[in-house]
Amino acid sequence: MNDIATLHLKRVAIDTYHENVAYLHRDCPLYKAEGFQALSKIEIQQDGRKILAVLNVVDDDCIVAPHELGLSEQAFTHLDLPAGTQVRVNHAEPPHSMEYVRQKLGGTRLSQEKLSEIILDIAGNRYSKTEIAAFIVAVSEAGLDRDEILYLTRAMVQSGQQLDWKENIVVDKHCIGGIPGNRTSMLVVPIVAAFGLLCPKTSSRAITSPAGTADTMEVLANVDLPVDRLDQIVREQRGCLAWGGTAKLAPADDILISVERPLAIDSQAQMVASILSKKRACGSTHLLIDIPAGPKAKVRTLKEAMQLRKLFEYVGDRIGLVTEVVITDGRQPIGRGIGPVLECQDVMAVLQNDPDAPHDLREKSLQLAGRLIEFDADVRGGQGYDIARNILDSGRALAKMNQIIDAQGRQTQTFPLGQLVLDIPAAESGTVVEIDNLILARIARLAGAPMDKGAGVKLVKKLGDQVQAGEPLYRIHAQFPADFEFATRFAQGHCGYRISRNANDLISWMG
Repeated sequence: MNDIATLHLKRVAIDTYHENVAYLHRDCPLYKAEGFQALSKIEIQQDGRKILAVLNVVDDDCIVAPHELGLSEQAFTHLDLPAGTQVRVNHAEPPHSMEYVRQKLGGTRLSQEKLSEIILDIAGNRYSKTEIAAFIVAVSEAGLDRDEILYLTRAMVQSGQQLDWKENIVVDKHCIGGIPGNRTSMLVVPIVAAFGLLCPKTSSRAITSPAGTADTMEVLANVDLPVDRLDQIVREQRGCLAWGGTAKLAPADDILISVERPLAIDSQAQMVASILSKKRACGSTHLLIDIPAGPKAKVRTLKEAMQLRKLFEYVGDRIGLVTEVVITDGRQPIGRGIGPVLECQDVMAVLQNDPDAPHDLREKSLQLAGRLIEFDADVRGGQGYDIARNILDSGRALAKMNQIIDAQGRQTQTFPLGQLVLDIPAAESGTVVEIDNLILARIARLAGAPMDKGAGVKLVKKLGDQVQAGEPLYRIHAQFPADFEFATRFAQGHCGYRISRNANDLISWMG
């Protein structure tokens, strides 16, 4: 090997979150000879292994010496060679599929073959985050028709492992999001699993919300489960509540989400493909989709919800997934807590049949669990709710939840509720007639959720409640002074509640 063309591999302990990053010293002979530029892509290869990585140029010998090539944690794991190995470094050719991304930006309709090539390149870490962002913007702004969404979904399913449980009915449910505190999955899964249906619930972490199911379940148990462990738990317990990322199910989706999150983009096409691909890859045969509709939800009107329902059913049917969609009230948060710890408290209160548990969270969970139970051919339509309620009231759901927690591994770390607290008071007396989901979610995120699990918002008043001027509407919890200041300053300028002296002003979600 030419000594200039090869460098010694070094592991750099930096988490670059779903992106391969390489580090070259500015005085590296190869860097000078080849004319590499910062943020360009390079190809690293040795012993038949090859990866592409985005180049960062450094001046500190403590990071990499001139004769070394540093790789981030993600890239080092992906290349899978020992530190010190001599590797060859070359300029990287841009992935051919980027041409299809440019076509989509220009409004061209993409075929199954083109979308499959894009997704395989993304899953293979051949796209930089800048290139992924271009694809996300193309999907969001140029749009995909329903067949393109079907093609994208199929491509995402095929990008990773696919589970087969060898059972005729494997159920799951998913909410499209946009409603803070909507932790129904953590109640539905133990109810359905206690009934006996197989329910391997894998969830994403929050994208633009203050908490996802995986973030909240992590307060109680380990959610990072490899496929073999996931398989064992589901077969033993009939269910799980895990993060889908470590299972490598539709892995392109996790990479796309890692870029969607900071961009705060969650397009309808990407959302449908993301949800259905994950469920199909996880081996589900029957899926219940919850679409909350309301003026401050992701889906604003009943008409829009009906259109989205047709899209879910169209794509689901064509990928072999029996898909049923329910449209629910999305005018306000579900439960009282917004943020992982607060939402976990709500869930456990319902499971423990606490008389002070949030009634709306309990009832919605029972309705959804009942619909899933009715996928069983031996259950007549309308019986599911009563069966679900009996399982919850008898304590069987709580027992099943504890079994799932033990199987996944109880959380050893404690997450205290944020100790910096501020009540946001009502400016006037009257009836709560409108609650802005988006504002309350933003306040909880500014307070530190979901990264700080004890941060968030605890609701005191809900729609239809009477309130006196000066009474608290909700309470902000934060752990760190900067987060607390951001959240409280925003809340004091944007309360998120509308109060009226006329109770008839209460907004309708069916409009």
